[in-house]
Amino acid sequence: MTRQSPSIVYRTLLTIVGLVTCAGAYLADWNETHIYNPRWPPHAKFHNGQTMSMGLALGAATLYYLWRPLKVEAAKDNLHTVVIFASLYWITQLSAILYPGTMFTDPEFGETFIQIYLVIGLSTLIGIGYLFEIRRIEGTKKMAVA
Repeated sequence: MTRQSPSIVYRTLLTIVGLVTCAGAYLADWNETHIYNPRWPPHAKFHNGQTMSMGLALGAATLYYLWRPLKVEAAKDNLHTVVIFASLYWITQLSAILYPGTMFTDPEFGETFIQIYLVIGLSTLIGIGYLFEIRRIEGTKKMAVA
């Protein structure tokens, strides 16, 4: 595979998009209308936190794929892309509790975090799928060299 640099226009435009995606929700929501709104119940703030984290995670993924070296194997590239994007929602759901005034559920529903079972289960599936596929790719690469 040969190296080909993306155009400066493409990289510039998508860098702007990535940076705005990282910071945009924080700039819009870290104030009295959203995360510091006393009328919002704790679980609403939880989901606002999840949304802000999702923007940061998706923006970071955009910047990573935009600026990483281009000389990569297509199979590994695809695998890593799938694993990252499959994981992002669940990672941001875990981080949502870190925002001020959030709770896993609203008080009238008790203090449970039922989503943890889904997060653990799906994360396990992602990890197992990754291990199977990376072994297949590495095995195929070794067979091609032999």
